[in-house]
Amino acid sequence: MRSVTYSMSVSLDGYIVGPDGGFDWSEPDEEVFRFWIDDIRNVDVHLLGRRLYETMLYWETADEDPSLDDANREWTALWKPLPKVVFSTTLSEVQGHARLASGTVAEEIERLRAEPGEGEIAIGGATLAAEAAAAGLIDEYRIMVHPVLVGGGIPYFPRDERRVNLELIETRTFPSQIVYLRHRVVR
Repeated sequence: MRSVTYSMSVSLDGYIVGPDGGFDWSEPDEEVFRFWIDDIRNVDVHLLGRRLYETMLYWETADEDPSLDDANREWTALWKPLPKVVFSTTLSEVQGHARLASGTVAEEIERLRAEPGEGEIAIGGATLAAEAAAAGLIDEYRIMVHPVLVGGGIPYFPRDERRVNLELIETRTFPSQIVYLRHRVVR
C-alpha cells in the first residue's frame, strides 16, 4: 500500500508560518534544497491545501526564467509534471498537472491508494495534514526543523491531535543547523 507522508519546514517552536503569515525563515540553503529535490523523486502524487497550492504556483512557469539556476531547474522539472490534488472551497480551477479534489481527504487518499503505483502520497499544508491525521491516514511525519522561534502562527501539528506513537527512522543535521527528522507512525 502506498504510504502517506507529511513533510514541511517548521520553526523550532513548531510553526510552519509565523504570526504574520511569513515563512521567509524557512528558505532552504543549497544543501537542504538538494535534499528536497531528492525527496520529491519518491512522490507519485502531492495533496495540497489552497494556500500551499497558490504558493507553489510559481514552479509551474519557473522554467521560463532564463536566469534560473540548475538546482531550481531540476526542482521545476520534477514538480511541474507531478500530479497534484488541491483541496479548496474557493478555487474553481487549477493549473498544470493539478486537479481539484472531488471528495474528502480520506476519500481521496483511499482512491489514490487503490490506484497502481508504489510512490508516496505526499501531503503539504498543516490544515490538510490535520484532517488526514485525525482520520489516522498519515504513515510518516517528515520535519525540517529550522533554528528559529517565531512565537506563533500555524502549527505543524494540530493542537487537538490525539496521542500517536512514533518511531524515529532517520535524522540528519545540515551545516546550516537545520535538522531533518523522519518518524514512522507505530500502528
